Amino acid sequence: MVIKGRRAWMGLGLLAIAGAVALLVAGGLKDNVVFFLTPSELEAKGASVYDRPVRLGGQVVPESKTWDPQTRDLRFVVTDGTAEIPVHSVGAPPAMFEEGIGVVVEGRLGSDGVFESDNVMVKHSNEYQPPHEDKTAAKMFESLVESED
Repeated sequence: MVIKGRRAWMGLGLLAIAGAVALLVAGGLKDNVVFFLTPSELEAKGASVYDRPVRLGGQVVPESKTWDPQTRDLRFVVTDGTAEIPVHSVGAPPAMFEEGIGVVVEGRLGSDGVFESDNVMVKHSNEYQPPHEDKTAAKMFESLVESED
């Protein structure tokens, strides 16, 4: 009789420990997962998201990128295939940033409809692809040196 009581308490104790571990893991994951709104979702929220911190995710529209290395002014358009949101950022874009690639930008949507970004993050696949012939390390370095002049 005493053994059954001890087993029940041990079982409850193990269940409590497993529950606590599950809560810690879930809480840690919640802080590290990047949630974002698509351009369509952001537009649907309307004025309620103006000047509030938010993450916007989508693809950079081809031929929408303008970059001025002197002022470090970056402008591009993000789309989800349905809606488009213009983005403005000050600072150098990430090394892998290019048109047509997936991005997540952190910032605020202004009442003028332009997303003012504080941080641009590039989404990329896990598959390695060697650089194209025209993008060798030496040529990429040359383009960086030329843009600084």
